[in-house]
Parts: sequence; C-alpha cells; structure tokens
Amino acid sequence: MAARSRIFATTAFRLSAIYLAVFTAFAVGFVFYISYSTDRLLAAQLRETIEADVRGIEEQHRIGGTAAVVSAVEARSREPGANLYLLADANGVAIAGNIAEVPRELLRNASGNPVILPYTLETGSTRERLAMVESVVLPGGLHMVIGRDLAESERFRGIILRSLGWAVALLAVLGIVGWIYVSRRVLSRIDQATAASRRIMEGDLSERLEIAGTGDEFDRLAASLNAMLDRIEMLLYSLKDVSDNIAHDLKTPLTRLRNRVEATLAGPPDIASYRAALESTIEESDQLIRTFNALLMIARVEAGAADIAMTVTDATGIVRDVVELYEPLAEEADVELSAAAEGPLPVRGNRELLGQALANLVDNAIKHCSTSGEAGPFRVRVSAAVEDGHLVLRVDDNGPGVPEGDRERVLQRFVRLEKSRSAPGSGLGLSLVAAVVRMHRGTITLGDNAPGLSVSIRLPLGTEKQ
Repeated sequence: MAARSRIFATTAFRLSAIYLAVFTAFAVGFVFYISYSTDRLLAAQLRETIEADVRGIEEQHRIGGTAAVVSAVEARSREPGANLYLLADANGVAIAGNIAEVPRELLRNASGNPVILPYTLETGSTRERLAMVESVVLPGGLHMVIGRDLAESERFRGIILRSLGWAVALLAVLGIVGWIYVSRRVLSRIDQATAASRRIMEGDLSERLEIAGTGDEFDRLAASLNAMLDRIEMLLYSLKDVSDNIAHDLKTPLTRLRNRVEATLAGPPDIASYRAALESTIEESDQLIRTFNALLMIARVEAGAADIAMTVTDATGIVRDVVELYEPLAEEADVELSAAAEGPLPVRGNRELLGQALANLVDNAIKHCSTSGEAGPFRVRVSAAVEDGHLVLRVDDNGPGVPEGDRERVLQRFVRLEKSRSAPGSGLGLSLVAAVVRMHRGTITLGDNAPGLSVSIRLPLGTEKQ
C-alpha cells in the first residue's frame, strides 16, 4: 500500500495524468469538430439533392401536367435507394409515392428540417425513419413531399461516436502503460541515486551514481553529480593532508619555541640571553604567521573571493616589476637575474596575485640556486611571450632542478624536497602559484631546463571586451 501511494505521489504520475487529460480533451474536441463539420456538409448536400429533385418534379408538371408528375413519382420511388416521395391531393390523400403517411401540418408548411416520418418500404412493411423533407404545392392544389432518409447520417454519427470511444479508451490505456513504464524507470533511477547518496553519507566517499549509458537526462545528471563528488572527495582528502601537514610542520617550530624559552628560564638570569631568546622567538613567530597567511591566501584564491578584482593588465609590467624587486636579493646570492618581455602583453586577471605567483617562482629559483652547494655561475631568466594565442610566463634557472617524479607533487601544500627541513620555508610557495593559475583558468607546467628547472604558466590572453 505504501509503495502504491508512493507511486501516485510521484511527479511522473502527475505528469502522465495531466498529459492524458490534455490529449483526451484535444482528441474529444477534434472528433466532435469533425463530426459537426461532416454533419453540416451532409445536411447541405441533402438539401441540395432535395431541391434538385423538387425542381425536377416541377419541371415534369410544367411539361406533362399531373399525369407526368404521378408517373415520375411512381418511377422514382421504386428505384433502389430512392428518395422519399409523396404526392397528395388538397385533402392530404396519397396519390403516389413511397411514404405511407405524413402530418397534415407538413403539407401546408415546408419546414426543411429533419422530421420523423413513417413511410412504406418496398417489402410493404412500415417503420419510422428520420428524414429531411421539403413540402411544395404544385399547381392544381397538389401537395408534393420530397425527402431523404438520414439513416446514413445516423450510421456515420454512430461510427464517429464509436471511434471517439475507442480513441479515448486507447489513450487511457496508452497513458496508463506509459505512466507505469515512466514511473518504474524514473523511480528505479531515483532509488539507485538515493541508495548511493546514503552510502556516501555513511562515509563511503568512493561511491558514485550509476550511469546507464543511454545519454539521457539522468545520465547527464549522474555524470555532473559524479564530477562534483570527485571534486568533493579530492577536497576532503586534500583537507586531511593539509591538516596532517599543518600538524607536522607546525609542531616542530612550536616545540622549538617552547624548548628555547624553557632552556632560557632554566639557565642563569642574564639579560643578553633573554633578549636573544626573545628575538629567536619573534623570528619563529613571524615564520608561523607567514605560513598561516600563505594558507589563508591559498584558501581565498581557491574559493574565488569576491574582493579579488579581475581586470585587463599588462604582463610585461608584472615581469619587470618582479625582476626589479628581486635584483638586490639575486645580487646578494650571486645569481644573475634577467627579464625578457616585449609588451604590451594583455592578460585578464588580478595584477597583485599574478605578481605574487611570479615572485614566488623567482624567489624559489634564487633560493635553490644559491643553496644548491654547486659551483656557479647561476642564472634565473623571467620571460613573457604569446604562444598559440595564449600568454606564457616562464621562469628558467640552471640550478639543481626538480626530479621528474616530484614535479606534480611539489605543487601540493607543505611538500618540500629537502628532507631535513632545515632551510627556511613552509612548502606553500608553489601551492599558492598553482592556486592562482587555476583561478585564472590557466595551467602550470614544470619541465627540465637541462640543467635546472623551467616553470611555465599558460594563461588566456585578455581584452577589454572580456
């Protein structure tokens, strides 16, 4: 009973019922319109036939008088499928014809409308038939009644009504069959989606909605939801990794802070040692703040914060500003920093974020070149150019590079190839670059510069009309 009530409460049932009612109403109206139009057409044809017969009898009377009329009526009333005829005198007594009796009012007034008349058949029996008749008065006081049997019209009307009944019944059957099929199909797909949703809510993030392969709207919806679930699963696992990495990467500096303070307090009271401990604590705290700021920036970029303005800007200016900013650091690290960008090169995006991403790449290149322990000279080249209708920002260096197997991994948060983690940094620089690139609908590629690393950012070109 519950399953039946559930079926009746479905949208499929309501839509099927509405479609069935609408189609039935249209079918009934269409059949009635055909019936009405056909009735009018047949009635007009009957009137024309009767009027032509009347004119023929009147012509016979003009040519041969009463005898010719009697002869013509007798002959015509004996023909197979003949019209109805009655020739009567002034008192209504039948002289000739195949009608047994008519109302006297009809002899005096020609109605031109269907009336029920009893008339004699060729077998001699009588029965009442519906007929359309016309009464005329001939010279000499004779009354002439000519009519046409409407049995054919009645049969046609019966055929129409039976057809209407069968059509309505067929529509009802087809509607019910279609409703049952659609309801079962829709309910089965919805039940499958509900079951998969329950398993997902219970913690099975690998569960997906079934795709039947028909390419219908359910398959398209399932594909979209599965893509959304893939994204959610990735974000959840990414969040878990981030949480684990935060716990791991922040535990060490916090422990170091505590141990340093504890060791300072345990030692002899000395202003110089206290000051050194406080300065080290401030330095460690600044590093922690930078780490959290980087995490917040990545989160804002990935969430597409509304306050991040997107405008058309010149990539050449961004490259030159970043190179000018890092020239002192490169000189200090004995790294040759150069720029290659011929402008203007328009790109639609946020100038600050694009500058931050490019600055992170330059900072990484300079830092890894100067700390590689290898002999120089080291060079870092920043360039911007148009390739295949896209803007390409590239940072090339001849430092130690990144192994091919780690090039995708280093774009994740807190990933550092330096196992000891003694060098400054949080492992968030390239993660921020990747987030900014995704926000600008671009791609980032890490390649081999032979030797060194080549990082390419590919972005859509910007125009004022975008």
